Amino acid sequence: MYIYYDYSHLGGKEILQIRFPHLLQEIEEVIRAVQAKRTKRSREKGRKGVYLYDPRSMNRQFQELFRQRAWLEIRDRYPLNLPNYPDKSLLFGAKQIDFAKEGVLVEVQFGKYAFMFYDLAKFQYFYNEAKAEVAVEIVPAKPLQSQMSSGVSYGEQLVHDILRLRRHFPAVPVWIVLIAAEEKV
Repeated sequence: MYIYYDYSHLGGKEILQIRFPHLLQEIEEVIRAVQAKRTKRSREKGRKGVYLYDPRSMNRQFQELFRQRAWLEIRDRYPLNLPNYPDKSLLFGAKQIDFAKEGVLVEVQFGKYAFMFYDLAKFQYFYNEAKAEVAVEIVPAKPLQSQMSSGVSYGEQLVHDILRLRRHFPAVPVWIVLIAAEEKV
């Protein structure tokens, strides 16, 4: 894989370059090491029988490569406190990030657009709890997304929406990385 486009929100990439250059290097190494392969045979109308890039395979590779470099999952579980709720002992919530190391959070998202945006909310949560200094969202660029099964979103929409929110959300430094596949000819 390679970085097709990136966007530095509130100085996310610059923070990585200055304060965490060793982790920025690891993230870039992981992206380059992931191999996108067309192994998923489409059953979609209009693309039946066409081989598409398999998001599960790419996710597994990201997980294995980040784990090899000691990036760990972080999870917070907490009681939900709602005003005037009848039985507060029943309510618990959780937030989870796939990869974290030294205050840097990374999520890889090959899902629907809502999950990309929810990742930003999780970054905000951990930043507010002083458990993160900067975050990285790795998502498919349009050229990759168009060769995957339907339902997968693309990062250009995420960057567009962040720009339209005019620095109000997320209020955490984030490096948005749009990736694409290297076509082997």
